[in-house]
Amino acid sequence: MGDGSGHKDQAASPLPHLTGSGEAHIVDIGDKAATRRVAVAEGWIALSESAFSALEAGNLKKGDALATARIAGLMAAKRTAELVPLCHPVALSHAEVTLTLQAESHRVHCRTRVETTSATGVEMEALTAVQTALLTVYDMCKGLDRGMEIGGVRLVHKRGGRSGHWGDDPD
Repeated sequence: MGDGSGHKDQAASPLPHLTGSGEAHIVDIGDKAATRRVAVAEGWIALSESAFSALEAGNLKKGDALATARIAGLMAAKRTAELVPLCHPVALSHAEVTLTLQAESHRVHCRTRVETTSATGVEMEALTAVQTALLTVYDMCKGLDRGMEIGGVRLVHKRGGRSGHWGDDPD
């Protein structure tokens, strides 16, 4: 289904990263308008009571886990295209990572918000930031609890682009 230029017919597949013949490719966004796009994602990590208490008290041998996780999430959002093979590099206009201690469940809740003005969205950047922040909490606390569980990672909201709004608008 090529046109002689080496490009495949994107419309032939319902999945944008697959050509009509099922080959993976980077989606052509050249004709898409640059618009303001926002994505919000969340997830959590559950810790043992003792690990949660040490985290809460700031008594971890590796230092301030929440500050480190926040920075790791921000760095990951900026480098998503290096980690997820078919993502476009996106210039971010804003990113934030919020980590909240939930004492009743011994969890750390992570919520990210990523923004750009681009021809493509930032859902993958928001999700990558959540996963990386939570993995960093795991790394910082693993000396006290190797049985931590990461879960609930999901896109909460996206806005902008051709498909418009999706999910619960946090604003």
